[in-house]
Amino acid sequence: MSEITYQIVGSDSKIYGPATAEHVRQWLTEGRVNGRSPVLVSGAPSWTTIGALPEFSATPPPPKPAAPPTPSPTFSPASVVYVTKPNHPLATAGLVCGILSICFCCGCCFPVDLLGLIFSLIALVQISENPDRYAGRSMAIVGLVLSIVSFLFFLVSLATNHYNNNQFHYNIDNFRNF
Repeated sequence: MSEITYQIVGSDSKIYGPATAEHVRQWLTEGRVNGRSPVLVSGAPSWTTIGALPEFSATPPPPKPAAPPTPSPTFSPASVVYVTKPNHPLATAGLVCGILSICFCCGCCFPVDLLGLIFSLIALVQISENPDRYAGRSMAIVGLVLSIVSFLFFLVSLATNHYNNNQFHYNIDNFRNF
């Protein structure tokens, strides 16, 4: 009895064989052919696929080629983008007014104290309502505290009669006489 041979159509559309079952198993293992490759068994009337033949169904599938390793992402300081929320403009204004009212703690800063209080309070309310839109909460708090402290100094100076509305004019007159 003669050995069964196989003719196989390769991926380049050429017919290879006759090959023994051992050669076909080797080609399957190497990945040169697969279960959908056309095959003509010696003595068979028509072509079929390798996967349809029972003698090759137990053959393990060819090993898949190893995928190239994907490099891990590396970040340099230049490639990192920091997304920050803008400071609320009234928080900035409240802080500036608070600093001005403390630095120039005299009677002329009373309106600046009130503006610092108002700007800081409005900023705190709007930042609390839109925390994903605005930053600057700490700026508004510092502006509020500075404005309150300056306002308290103003009230204490009024209560103790240390507030002199003519102080500014007095200093100008002294400058002229110099």
